[in-house]
Amino acid sequence: MTGWLDTLIQGVLLGGLYALFAMGLSLIFGVMRLVNIAHGDLIVLAAYLALVVVDATGLGPLSALAICVPAMFLLGYALQRGLLNFTLGGDILPPLLVTFGLSIIIQNALLQTFSADPRALRLGGFETGSFHLGAGIAVGYFPLLVLSVAVGLTVALELLFARIPLGRAFRATSDDPEAVQLMGVNDRHVYGLAMGIALAIVAVAAVFYGIRTTFAPSDGPDRLLFAFEAVIIGGLGSFWGTLAGGILLGVAQAVGFRLDPGWGVLTGHLAFLAVLLFKPSGLFPRTK
Repeated sequence: MTGWLDTLIQGVLLGGLYALFAMGLSLIFGVMRLVNIAHGDLIVLAAYLALVVVDATGLGPLSALAICVPAMFLLGYALQRGLLNFTLGGDILPPLLVTFGLSIIIQNALLQTFSADPRALRLGGFETGSFHLGAGIAVGYFPLLVLSVAVGLTVALELLFARIPLGRAFRATSDDPEAVQLMGVNDRHVYGLAMGIALAIVAVAAVFYGIRTTFAPSDGPDRLLFAFEAVIIGGLGSFWGTLAGGILLGVAQAVGFRLDPGWGVLTGHLAFLAVLLFKPSGLFPRTK
């Protein structure tokens, strides 16, 4: 019984990282109905950016967030205004094709620049430290920090959309972009800000990802898959649903790893397929 409780706790903690992967994806889909195939590669790109900042400045990975978060925000805004805005419209195919091409470009650019060797970010032992709850159950300091940040960002996004004028502009632009333009709001600027915020969150997720495990230029599609599954499980357009979806995916994988080391990722995929079959709108979809 103790072993299963420990598995559940570790799954919840892992789910915090998956939720961070998924939040930016959920945000941009909710605001502009854009499915970003390059999302996972942007996570890996941000991890390499953090690596460069750490090597160049001597800062720790968490301190490097002070540079990486604004840099990724600016990249997101420029990417949306300079490229992705031109793909938006009634047809979902152009953004898919463009972001797929962007994914390939990012992967090959990282491969040429950094080689295929896996890299990692280190916190000087903090990432492996833990405290014991008794009965053989240990909780890692770093996974607990990741989960806490995921919850904090979820609260921040909910408050942004509910209480702050920018968030209301996001909601209005998502619901009726034509009416918003008639009110004098620049929807292209709003989309740029949404992508900027999404990539700022990606920077946070990327640094935590780089601390937790190694990363390589080809890792993007796997990060995209986990993010996409967390969003679908939780329900499109719901940030609390995205957090719950990430946690459920993490728990499913932890249970699979406990049953058999080869089943972990597969069990997560099976949980995703089960949600698609029995509740295609997700477990906690946004209600208007």
